[in-house]
Amino acid sequence: MTINVRGTLYQENLNNDMGLEFYDLSHPWGLGQPCWPYFEDVKIERLHTMARSGVLTQKITTVMHSGTHIDAPAHVVEGTAFMDEVPLPHFFGTGVVVSIPKKKWEVITAADLEAVSPEIREGDIVIVNTGWHKHYGDNRMYYAYSPGFYKDAGEWFAKKKVKMIGSDTQALDHPLGTAIGPHGPGYPNGLLPDVNREYERETGRKVIEDFPEWEPCHRAILSAGICGFENVGGEIDKVTGKRVTFAAFPWRWTKGDGCIVRLVAIVDPTGKYRIETGK
Repeated sequence: MTINVRGTLYQENLNNDMGLEFYDLSHPWGLGQPCWPYFEDVKIERLHTMARSGVLTQKITTVMHSGTHIDAPAHVVEGTAFMDEVPLPHFFGTGVVVSIPKKKWEVITAADLEAVSPEIREGDIVIVNTGWHKHYGDNRMYYAYSPGFYKDAGEWFAKKKVKMIGSDTQALDHPLGTAIGPHGPGYPNGLLPDVNREYERETGRKVIEDFPEWEPCHRAILSAGICGFENVGGEIDKVTGKRVTFAAFPWRWTKGDGCIVRLVAIVDPTGKYRIETGK
């Protein structure tokens, strides 16, 4: 059976023929793309149009840390691997999507990671579903108030020797451990000073007291060669609580610091699918 999408025929039952189920864990990407607070807007221009040229050609201007993307170690840690230097097997393999529901500004801890089911194993690709992907958009809720990993979670991942990690939040670190807080380019008041003041009003503590280090989860995992996915979303809820196979290959970008990716979770209910031997 085939389906017609804008005049193109696609085989509808291809998944059934292969015995596989594919789940897209990426957010849609395009014009009006939600952006991290200090990034320029995504620009998409049509260099050729069907009316003028009989062909459609588009030009994109964007940072690679846009939408669902992957951070290379060199993004944060000097002297480590760029995107093209990370071995290909790191972008494919077995892993888990685990549920760790969190509220505004809560921290995902090592204890949270220890308690999940399915359990996290050495060599796994690990995606954490906090529920925050439901807020994804151009809004303060998603970027400024999200939960996130911090130092002990990053160190736990490194000690566990996982292959790769990711979450459905704005970054691999808690927002107040990024430049949104009083760190790096955000020193001394944070990129969003009113958010830092709000935290202090609500907790009675200064941001720098609770989040004294700048991006310690990034540093812990990336220095260990563990890349990370940010802004995971899409059909994440459909595979949460499951052990799956992941695939998400970045561009072969020389000296790349990161890359937009399409993160896919694959499930084989029959257990019959195989990778070709090459013979």
